[in-house]
Amino acid sequence: MHGNVLNRKLHYWGAAIIAIPLLIVISSGVVLQLKKHWAWVQPVEHRGRVKAPQIELSAILNAMKTYAHPEVKVAGWEDVKRLDVRPDRGVAKATLQNDWEVQIDTTDGRVMQVAYRRSDWIEAIHDGSIFGDPYKLWIVFPSALVLLFLWGSGMWMWVYPLLNRRKVRRRRAAAA
Repeated sequence: MHGNVLNRKLHYWGAAIIAIPLLIVISSGVVLQLKKHWAWVQPVEHRGRVKAPQIELSAILNAMKTYAHPEVKVAGWEDVKRLDVRPDRGVAKATLQNDWEVQIDTTDGRVMQVAYRRSDWIEAIHDGSIFGDPYKLWIVFPSALVLLFLWGSGMWMWVYPLLNRRKVRRRRAAAA
């Protein structure tokens, strides 16, 4: 079988094989690109009043414990998945185990916002970790390798005709 025919067949079937995993990665990636501009994905970040934190970590925990919201049920640090302190913005963002986010002013410990944070599970879909390690190892990784091959074979299918045309022009010029 001629090299170009084999290349086209591999390109054709490779694209078909990775179509669904690639669709998942592309669509979740598009949503993640817009996360700072779409409050449904990631809550808008509020800013505190001062640039340097004025409260202790215990005050942040206490603010979450005493805040009256049906989704904010914090008994201790074990209920907090992640704490992101932004001193330059005067805010501490606590992501809870149930994916709700609590934004706290680092000046006085006041809760500024409570909202559901979807970006973490969209990121898990994007990198395949939501489906488990076997999916990442046996679907996402091979799909990435096939995509790399498709890029290379696609570039070859684009460059090869250009090289042939150049070769034909040189032959015609030499013959004339």
